Amino acid sequence: MGIAETPPAVQIKLYNSGNFFDTEAITPADYASIANLVKSFRTVIVECHPRLVGVSCLEFKSLLRPDLQLAMGLEIAHPDVLGKLNKRMTLVDFERAVAFLNKNDISIRAFILLNPPFLSEGKSVYWAKRSIDFAFDAGVECCVVIPTRPGNGALDQLKKEGLFIQPRIEAIEEVLAYGIGKKYGRVFADLWDIRQFSVCSVCTSQRIERLQSMNLFQKMMEPVQCDFCHNQ
Repeated sequence: MGIAETPPAVQIKLYNSGNFFDTEAITPADYASIANLVKSFRTVIVECHPRLVGVSCLEFKSLLRPDLQLAMGLEIAHPDVLGKLNKRMTLVDFERAVAFLNKNDISIRAFILLNPPFLSEGKSVYWAKRSIDFAFDAGVECCVVIPTRPGNGALDQLKKEGLFIQPRIEAIEEVLAYGIGKKYGRVFADLWDIRQFSVCSVCTSQRIERLQSMNLFQKMMEPVQCDFCHNQ
């Protein structure tokens, strides 16, 4: 589908399954043509590793009519776990990237993992909340909470070894409610294939509708009460 065929929208995400400012993926020579294609939008969002943030961001921004926002994976603010994820960055790298982008009027959204490997289920919610705190304290504009999903082989093996636990939908609800309730900035839950995180046949649809409404309106919604879940 080309841009001319997309539904009406004010923003567009150019996610390339990698880093937009990796010259091996997208060359600077392509920036002008890309900027021309997205000129009708209000905001353009691209994804980039914090350590690749630099002057190329400014070059692309200078060609854009819309505002530019960078999406960066913070993943988790736990320094030891972050190191084990092979992210090849530190929390200081993330803070430096955010400072550079803010200085140059480029807003930032942070990706935060809920239940990454190497973290117990009991601590995952706590560290997701701390990661939201860290991201906003650093200066991001919004956070996206991503429940870690198995299925890529490596996570499946870690699950067998007891080093990865798939999050529950109740944990997603709790972290999203925390982020929105803090009123630091916008907080979203990634709801792709969300049903896999719930085992209840009674309340799953209600919980998903609540999460969708919280994403859309950025305010607290009445919690779902389920007698079936409560009595399990």
